[in-house]
Amino acid sequence: MKKTLLVAVRFTLVTTVICGLLYPVGVTALAHLLFPRRASGQLVERDGKVIGSRIIGQEFSGPAYFHSRPSAAGTGYDPLDSGGSNLGPTNRALIDRVEADARKLHEENPDAPIPSELVTASASGLDPDISPAGALFQAPMVARARGVSEQEIIALIHKQTRGRQFGFLGEPRVNVLELNLALDRLYPLGAKVKASSSSAPHGTERGARSDSQSKAR
Repeated sequence: MKKTLLVAVRFTLVTTVICGLLYPVGVTALAHLLFPRRASGQLVERDGKVIGSRIIGQEFSGPAYFHSRPSAAGTGYDPLDSGGSNLGPTNRALIDRVEADARKLHEENPDAPIPSELVTASASGLDPDISPAGALFQAPMVARARGVSEQEIIALIHKQTRGRQFGFLGEPRVNVLELNLALDRLYPLGAKVKASSSSAPHGTERGARSDSQSKAR
């Protein structure tokens, strides 16, 4: 009995050290060595400050920026509280929210059908991408706010569109943060427009979210 107990204790200690310490430390170190940017969360910097992540969605407001999908993660785009609303299709709160979003979108672009993704949240609430259709729907609004032609904005959307992974996995997509940064580079605003994220990516200073605001160039 004593011998069996000692074997069990030794086995527990050895596996704890291997699986709970050596393996995660080794994998983390290897990831930082081979894929440093991805292992660090694919953070995006501007003027030396972190303003977001390519793989974590954030909120943008104002007509001069493309908007992400709705989010039910915490108070919205909270990386520490990822998840959906878990509301059913007959839930009154969900119906009211979708109808309100649909009315607002219809006012922005009354001549085009509204892509479903712009009124429905993703399961994680942190989706950083929208479909090309979702971006194209917002093109007239952004073009008016930026004072440029709609065709220029559409061309930028096509340029920022990523195809299916390996040519057959997933669907074409547009990263909202990268698209908005490209907007600021190519068509800078002459006046300050609010475009702040609802929360900074985990591990970054929360004050960095204010740097996603547009600045006069």
